[in-house]
Amino acid sequence: MIQYILECIAFQLLFLVIYDFFLKKETFFQWNRVYIIGTFVLSLVLPWVKIEAFKQQVPQRFAAYPEYLWGLQNADVVVQVEESTGVNLTWQEGIIYGGMLVASLIFGLKIRQLYLLRQSGEKVTYPLFTQIVITNSNIAFSFFKSIFIGDKVLKMKHDTIIAHELVHIKQRHTYDLLFFELMRIVGWFNPLVYVYQNRISELHEFIADAQVSKKHKSDHYEQLLAQVFQTEHISFINQFFTQSLIKKRIIMLQKSKSKKVWQLKYLLLVPMVLGMLLYTSCEMESKTTNSDIIEETTLKSSADFPFTVVEEVPIFPGCENSHDKRACFNEKIQKHISKHFNYPQAAQDANIEGRVNIMFNINEDGNIDNLRMRGPDTLLEKEAARIISKLPKMTPGKQLGKVVNVPFSIPIQFKLQDDNTTNMVSEISNENEIDPLYYVEDRKITKLEMEAIDPNTIESIFILKDKKAIEKYGKEGENGVVEIKIKKE
Repeated sequence: MIQYILECIAFQLLFLVIYDFFLKKETFFQWNRVYIIGTFVLSLVLPWVKIEAFKQQVPQRFAAYPEYLWGLQNADVVVQVEESTGVNLTWQEGIIYGGMLVASLIFGLKIRQLYLLRQSGEKVTYPLFTQIVITNSNIAFSFFKSIFIGDKVLKMKHDTIIAHELVHIKQRHTYDLLFFELMRIVGWFNPLVYVYQNRISELHEFIADAQVSKKHKSDHYEQLLAQVFQTEHISFINQFFTQSLIKKRIIMLQKSKSKKVWQLKYLLLVPMVLGMLLYTSCEMESKTTNSDIIEETTLKSSADFPFTVVEEVPIFPGCENSHDKRACFNEKIQKHISKHFNYPQAAQDANIEGRVNIMFNINEDGNIDNLRMRGPDTLLEKEAARIISKLPKMTPGKQLGKVVNVPFSIPIQFKLQDDNTTNMVSEISNENEIDPLYYVEDRKITKLEMEAIDPNTIESIFILKDKKAIEKYGKEGENGVVEIKIKKE
């Protein structure tokens, strides 16, 4: 999600740079209108587009451990991820949704302001628009098919003002502004949305000025624009008298029409979009070279001893007084995975599941380093890496009384159930203090029989707990049930 937002903002910035430096000063106002709206929509779509022909694999080098090290931990322990029964938001999501709520409230206040203004005014209906006269006011703006105009403006020559606002109505400029207003609600944190809305608002005035100046004398129109009037500060209405825009509008009225040859500038969009597609279509490829492979002899000579063979295993915090520190380590790491596990929403939406094999070192300082993964998708690998990165500092392992690096491996199985709830199965043991029931293919087995099962023959492991376990297995299942499915030969 964060990557998508950053890519959108980066693309929008590039599009705006092209516009401000090459297109903004041209009099191709309608083309620029299409450019502003079109590039904003493109910036939202392009991060999702993957062109097969553009796909590149960017090599990512890493050191590979010998194959035997990836499956040394054979104790079968299941980590349960309980089904979420409520809304589970991170603090980042809370800030984003909170900001959207505030932006929505502000939008609602603006709509209410317009409604009250409409209710207080005198309405006059014409074939093309409805004129709403506001007493004791100098305002002049349009919203959809309504023109709001102050009674003080009506006392002066106002034909050009009405003609100007009619251009906004006929070309449906309100829809453009409302689109960006909605984008401001969704992307309130993105400053470029406000820049886009400002640019489209400018273009609307330039378009209307250009149309009206064809039928009215420019000197009179420019004199009218030079007046100072009060305005309504509403971001999604087309205001005639906007002081910050008056100077720019006069300059544009005096500017000579751009030559058609300069329309070729819009071709700059083509290589830019192609470059963005090339970027979004790139894929990372894990690359292992022979020079990077760490052989078994190298491991031993560099004081690396696998978890299953090291004399004194690393001590997980809380296992200091445990009689079997190896088993305690397995139990604690399993609980850690269960506590911090979160199935990536993007992986769920794409129906991505599978097994991620993880290996890391508990180094001589007791810290986690040299993390390596093998998985079906980077989304799952990133989640696995996030979980492991949260492991606490441990007491390092020892061999012959000397502190050593201890490689440790653990596979995590990401699996989506048919009802779209998530289960994550890891091959180490149960977090409960009391042993659960064990079933293989609907046959009850003992814990010893379960421990004798070859992990390579297991297709899937599911956990039933609390009400679900009791509903299916009665009171016997009150401590939980582990259901194991064996692969078919």
